[in-house]
Parts: sequence; structure tokens; C-alpha cells
Amino acid sequence: MRVCSERFPRQGRYPVRFGTAEILRDLDRADGWLLSVGGIAQSYVDLADPAHLEFDYMRRIADVLDCLPGGPLDVLHVGGGAGTLARYLAATRPGSAQGLVDADAELVALAVEQFGLDRVPGLEVVVGEGRPALAAAGSGSRDVVILDAFVRAVVPEGMVTVESVSEVARVLRADGVCLVNVTDGPGLPYARRVLATLGAVFAEVMLVGEPAVLRGRRFSNLVVAASAAPLPVAEVAGRAAAAPFPARCVTDRDLRELSGSARPMVDGEPVTAPVPPPDLFT
Repeated sequence: MRVCSERFPRQGRYPVRFGTAEILRDLDRADGWLLSVGGIAQSYVDLADPAHLEFDYMRRIADVLDCLPGGPLDVLHVGGGAGTLARYLAATRPGSAQGLVDADAELVALAVEQFGLDRVPGLEVVVGEGRPALAAAGSGSRDVVILDAFVRAVVPEGMVTVESVSEVARVLRADGVCLVNVTDGPGLPYARRVLATLGAVFAEVMLVGEPAVLRGRRFSNLVVAASAAPLPVAEVAGRAAAAPFPARCVTDRDLRELSGSARPMVDGEPVTAPVPPPDLFT
């Protein structure tokens, strides 16, 4: 992706709750836009082609979504910025009913003003914190819950604990899927604890990531899927292996070996999510 440095109608810098947001146009796509906060890439939106997903981790989440049974989905996005995945689902699964909750009111207003977030079919956007939004959601009301909340590139404390994930399980239908975007680096200490946490609540857990990240060689995103029902492991693995930047699916015994002796995270425990290296986005 090449970013244009000239000024276009939607380009500019805007103060938001958690820093300064910047919108830049992508020279390689007619209506592609990069939204960053504090210099960290936060969302990429192609207004002309909502099925285009620029970020690899978004594509991996979409792989799981694409492999679920056909038809509309009821989805809750906790975090989600400019609504890239909500736009994707509205385009690929028409009729889906989606909710998006984000704690940054100014960022939400920016996404509404500049990207028309409020015009995504079937999407309700709410400003608020993730945990109260989960608590307010009806039991068995969603097919998918996506946890993609970050504050200054760090997962908020208490977002992925046994108590929080148990609320996700309550909100999901019997065969519903929880999807979590996790970032981690060498040794994967945080990701291992996320796996242990999800494994304490859900019967099935699957990790998807690039081999170099799984081996702890570099810092990047990992996607974790969890469900009380069997996950579409073979289908997702095939898609991930065929991607331009191939990824691996880790399940069952390999997943247990990876998580090792990591303990589930619980409310009140001081756990700090990993911070990206300072040169990662330069």
C-alpha cells in the first residue's frame, strides 16, 4: 500500500479520545483510506469495495466468518474503529444484524462523518465500554462476537478475562463463535494466557497466525477463535495456507503445547498487554 501525502477531501489529522487520528488516502486503490491513531494503523477502509481487506489479520478473521454456515449473521463488534469488518459482513452476508461498540466517541464521530459508518446496512453503532456492552447484550442473541478493542495499541485491561469471556459465551448462541484479535511478540506470553483464558470457557479453540509470529520471531497480530461447537478448522486452514502471506492454524494437542502452563486471566489481576516495539510502525 502506498500512502498519498497530498491533501484530499477526507485526509487530515483529528483529535480523538485516545490520541490524534490521521486519515490518509491509498494511492493504489481508487477509494482506499488508512485510519491511524497515534501513528499506529487502526483501520483500512475501501469505500468502493468493502470486501477488500488490506490487513492480514482482518483477512484471517474473515476466513473464519466465511467458513461459518451461509446466510446473515447476528454479530457484535467490541471495538472496530471505522467498521471494516462490519462493512465486509454487510457486503458478503446481506441482511446481517450487527452492533458495534467503541469507547472513543470522537473516533466514532470521525468514522461517521468521513466514512459513513452510520450508513452501513444493518449496523447499529454505540459509544461505550466493552464490558458493559457485553453485560447488556441478550443471552443467546449473537452468532459471533468479535473482540478487537485496543487503546493506544494495547488491549484494555479486563477485556480478555475468564469473567469477560464468560459473558461472551452467554451472549453467543449454542454454535456461536468468539473471535479475538491479539498482538504479541517473542515468547508469546500474552497470547498464551489468552489461549488459556478462552480454553477455560470454550470447548474448542483455534489460533491462526503467520509462522514467524507463532515462533516468536516478530511482533504482530494473531487471531483466536473459540466456540462451544466444532470450529471449521480444515476450511480455515486451507484458506490461511493459500494466502499471499501464508498463516497456520493451531488446534488440539499443538495448541495445548503452545499454551503450556499459562494460567487463565481473571478480573482484578494486574496483567499488562504487550506494547508494540517503538520502531514497528516506522
